[in-house]
Amino acid sequence: MPDLKPFIILGFALGGVYAMSGVGLVILFRASGVLNLAYGAVSGVSALLTWTLLVDRGWNQWLAYLVCVLFAGTITWLYGRILGPPLSTREPLVKATATLGLLLVLFGSMQWYWGATAHNFVLPTNKQAFVLAGTNVSYTQVIGTVFPIALTALVVLFLNTTKTGTAMRALANDRDATAMLGVPVRRVEGAAWFGSGIICGISALLLSQQIGLDINTQVIIVIPALAAALIGRLTSIWGTMAGGFVLGILQSCATAFASISEYRSMIPFIVAIPTLLFLAGRKSAQGRMA
Repeated sequence: MPDLKPFIILGFALGGVYAMSGVGLVILFRASGVLNLAYGAVSGVSALLTWTLLVDRGWNQWLAYLVCVLFAGTITWLYGRILGPPLSTREPLVKATATLGLLLVLFGSMQWYWGATAHNFVLPTNKQAFVLAGTNVSYTQVIGTVFPIALTALVVLFLNTTKTGTAMRALANDRDATAMLGVPVRRVEGAAWFGSGIICGISALLLSQQIGLDINTQVIIVIPALAAALIGRLTSIWGTMAGGFVLGILQSCATAFASISEYRSMIPFIVAIPTLLFLAGRKSAQGRMA
């Protein structure tokens, strides 16, 4: 039996990225009904842009990080601004499928400009913070664990205490009724698109330090993020966060076992599907009891 303590520690940092990405998906879905499947592609482009600014252009590192985050927010907002209104009355499946177009455009652009070669840049927070259970823990891993929890708390606070947050929750319940009450629907949806993109940009920086800056691995981050969101039933922010951490820890621990390590990418949906079936079954049982 391998010693799992180092993998659990690493799993918290990876799970934090999954949790944060899942929260970004849920925020947008609750406000607009769009499940953004291009989330990972936006993350990849943002991280590669950061690499270009740092390595090729010699930019100040903090300015490059800021550009990464703002770029992700802007490109996501532009998509929502241009295609959000025409798709607002369509079914959720149609809305989600439409984001595949953005994914393909961004993926093709990455292949054309940066190629298939993996790139790398190092955050200044990658310095060792302390040793835990015989494992060196960096400040980046600490941030990757603590920041998603703080972000989740801030998102919940924002949704429950601000006018824009209240409008987002109202949109999730009934878009037409919310519009009739005089709520600027497009402005609120734009805020959701931009906020989701900002979270995506932050995730891009942390993810590039966890799994490397490779086009394919960046794009498929949407899979565990989506799985975490499904565990939260696309409604619960805290449930999504918890799901992300669980998935990250399980996936990291699977690396310790040679017999299943090559299948670790399947773990998100191996966990998410039974969870959804269980929750659906319990909801159905409650309905019968009522």
